Amino acid sequence: MSDAVTAESSRPTLFLSDADVASLADWPSAVAALADAYARPVSPAMVPPRTMARGEGTWLRSLTAVSPSGGHMGCKLIAANTRARRASYLISLFDEQTMALRALIDGNRVTGLRTAATAALALTLLAPRRPLHVAVIGSGFEARGALECLAAVRAVQSVRVFSPTPASRERFAEHFRPATDITAVDRPEAAVKDADVVICAARSRDESPVLRGAWLPPGVTVVSLGSTLPEQREVDEETMARAACIVADMPEEVEHDTGDAIAAARAGVVLADRLVSLGALATGDIVPRRADGDIVLYKSVGSALQDVVIAEMLLARAVRQGVGVALPVTITPIAK
Repeated sequence: MSDAVTAESSRPTLFLSDADVASLADWPSAVAALADAYARPVSPAMVPPRTMARGEGTWLRSLTAVSPSGGHMGCKLIAANTRARRASYLISLFDEQTMALRALIDGNRVTGLRTAATAALALTLLAPRRPLHVAVIGSGFEARGALECLAAVRAVQSVRVFSPTPASRERFAEHFRPATDITAVDRPEAAVKDADVVICAARSRDESPVLRGAWLPPGVTVVSLGSTLPEQREVDEETMARAACIVADMPEEVEHDTGDAIAAARAGVVLADRLVSLGALATGDIVPRRADGDIVLYKSVGSALQDVVIAEMLLARAVRQGVGVALPVTITPIAK
């Protein structure tokens, strides 16, 4: 083993807390890191399907990926207890050459960063090249992050937000004032009318769709972030049917493992001929619109590629800035 590899293997594992992640991250850098990753060749074997172990009211999801940078590979684990409404997120990052465990990162904030930043990347590639009129359905963590990130990388002319709780939508709007021209509205169709972009990051309590395709104006770009499991719904079958192109971060999982796509298939909506990967969009291999009036949908379930790429960016910054806790012990790579 070379001296360089030996030195790299002996470096301590760095632990980054949620507060560390907050201090290191910013929206434009997250979008730029993802744009670089998606512009590189990524084989399916580098980002395999997620797995999930289920218990009684509990589940453990595992997402793994090899970064196209050639630097690291990693895993995000999500442990959840739905009855207690508790969850933990952990990202482990390994050096691709030495197999040294380079970092353990609290993945809670990373999940929000990568979801919003990937949506913003999709919108930079799909939405009109002008100041945008944005509709937001939802007023929670994901909706706020998606709008914050979009506003950090694109000019936003106006925003209309709907959520079913008046206090929540007003609080959401107040968060963005006065920097953003934002109005809280009392009907989702009022938010969507004449929008260039619809950001949908909400689900109803009974899992009925919160966005109807009948409301969508021609040429709109829809982002759906809130439904990632078979039992979850966010957009209706008509939304899926009206989309000239459906861009997905994980096309196979979107088609077979999301409630929106499952319901559309049951209704006779054929998705396969319109479903493309975000990577193909980023590399210019597909043209999402053939006419200005075409509706395009970006459907996200989340990807370990996104987690690992953001984790790599955070680790590099942490090392430069001296942020994080060097663990006193770590695992030792062994010869196999």
